[in-house]
Amino acid sequence: MLRSFFPVLLLTVLLAGCNEVAADRLYALKLDRPPELSDWERALPRLVTVRGGRPHRLPSFAEIDEDTVHVTTASCHHGSRLPDPIQVDMRAFYTDRDLYLRLAWDDATPDQALMEWVYDGARWQNTGSQEDGFGLMWDPGGQFPRFTCSYACHIDDFGVSRASFHASNKMRLAKEGTWLDLWNWKADRTARYGFADDRFIDREGMKGDLPGELFQANSRLAQTAADSPQLFGSDDQPLYDADRRPVGEEFHPPASRAPGWLVERPSGGRADVLAAAEHRGGAWHVVLRRALHTGDRHDVSFVPGDPAGIAFGLAVMDHTLFEHYASVVTERLVLLNEVQAAMLTSED
Repeated sequence: MLRSFFPVLLLTVLLAGCNEVAADRLYALKLDRPPELSDWERALPRLVTVRGGRPHRLPSFAEIDEDTVHVTTASCHHGSRLPDPIQVDMRAFYTDRDLYLRLAWDDATPDQALMEWVYDGARWQNTGSQEDGFGLMWDPGGQFPRFTCSYACHIDDFGVSRASFHASNKMRLAKEGTWLDLWNWKADRTARYGFADDRFIDREGMKGDLPGELFQANSRLAQTAADSPQLFGSDDQPLYDADRRPVGEEFHPPASRAPGWLVERPSGGRADVLAAAEHRGGAWHVVLRRALHTGDRHDVSFVPGDPAGIAFGLAVMDHTLFEHYASVVTERLVLLNEVQAAMLTSED
């Protein structure tokens, strides 16, 4: 049963008038057991705004000329209007053992196949498809004042040259000795095995909590020329089909498919964050679960009753690996203990 539960409207009023607990936070309420589907409707919502990405929308016209695409793309070299921000509905519960986070946001185009292959009856062709996803970045111990994603965003690899814009995901921290906990959920690669990749960022860049690579290109060219710019070129073909059978001379009917990337099932510290995802009603709904304390030196710990909570930043990817949306104000997660809940209810 839900402990110290109170209606959302009442809590909002109480938080606004309470000196001990700020109103502009994501609050987790205590449960005696893992949350059920109906519990999320009673959780305390926090709308987190992410801005500046590239939206992936269904085409409105049969054909759109290249110049129109150029002018309306949100890049800084031509000064077009930035896309509308995305509102991510975040909610949280915790038990004696685990933290549960739910993220929900509108997305009319669920993208769940990264660089997928399709067989046309004569040869394999790569579709160039991308995947949706998000990253949650946590600041353990309050290392950075007014923390946002900008502390780790593209320090070395951002630039503009004429009409060419680039910003890849080689993120790192500028200060030696600092680190951030990072959870990456990907609608194709990590969703296959129900997890979010548990990583961290330091001065050298992004690293997995357990060293090693979980993702490998499903490409014959990638096996012979790792740095080939034609990774998915016209002469290439996948190593394995969608049923994980080796691709050789055997018959494949037209429209057969194969994944663009192969994924290893995570283990150890890389598998700490579980994820259950569903796209319904034109929106993504992703529930994350992680132990409050993992014992990993690169994992943030969540302490019930800590009024400061843990600062976090959120980035959302919409059919892209690079041009993501990001939160631009400090967000914090606070796990309310029973004393805080009792204090709030006594204010009524």
